[in-house]
Amino acid sequence: MTRTDPPHHGSEREILEGFLEYQRSTVFIKARGLSDADAAKRLLPSLTTVTGLVRHLTDVERYWFREVLLGESDVPFRHSEEDPDGEFRITGTDSIEGELTEYASALDEARQSAALFQLDDRARDIRGQISLRWVLVHMIEETARHLGHLDILRELLDGETGE
Repeated sequence: MTRTDPPHHGSEREILEGFLEYQRSTVFIKARGLSDADAAKRLLPSLTTVTGLVRHLTDVERYWFREVLLGESDVPFRHSEEDPDGEFRITGTDSIEGELTEYASALDEARQSAALFQLDDRARDIRGQISLRWVLVHMIEETARHLGHLDILRELLDGETGE
């Protein structure tokens, strides 16, 4: 995935989607080039790993753009009520490239879903009604927050820093 700077001008939607795409593409930059073992390595007391964060971002993309906006009830998630941290449980057979491929698929699904709506169109969530605009802003925040985690993990793993 190629990273493109967000637009400096344009419609509100172009700017929101541009910032979200910039954050999304940075996930690939931060996660690529690690071995499966390093990407699954726990450096913190929590279950947080590079692989786990990519899985989490995959799940949240699918939640907001498929379950909430499209109303789909059969969206595949790695977490559940019984195992709320399921996406962070990494096994020896998990690969970071496989998870990045799954993330890329979730992003394609999210883009297709978003294209069906205008910014003010609303969907129902446990919080009540939310707009596509709110979902885009939330996903910018969610992705950027976890990119901060990925920045720290990557630096701890191999010293790589930067955007």
